Amino acid sequence: MTNPVKMLLICVDETDLWETGTLYEAIVRRLRQLGVAGATVQTGIMGFGSHGKVHHKCLFGISDDKPVTITVVDSETLIRQVLPEIRGMVREGLMVLLDAEVVEAGGE
Repeated sequence: MTNPVKMLLICVDETDLWETGTLYEAIVRRLRQLGVAGATVQTGIMGFGSHGKVHHKCLFGISDDKPVTITVVDSETLIRQVLPEIRGMVREGLMVLLDAEVVEAGGE
């Protein structure tokens, strides 16, 4: 992958669904099918969005609907190609497209 690249952040709720499974899993599987270089899903400890409801870990570690962020990195061309399809999957949430630079580990 050449520099610079784009980073797409997709913020959804852990309990958001797509067909018969979770939305975040469906998005990652679709990104893989579309040939995107990489995607990572992280769950948040706490957060809120435009609705104003605070999501956090509740009693006994059970979530009331934790925030989930999917981080996607690839060329601007490919990110912009897959963006319309992913936008169609995210009914509620936030998507942010950022300029990024890949820094090789162990490189000089």
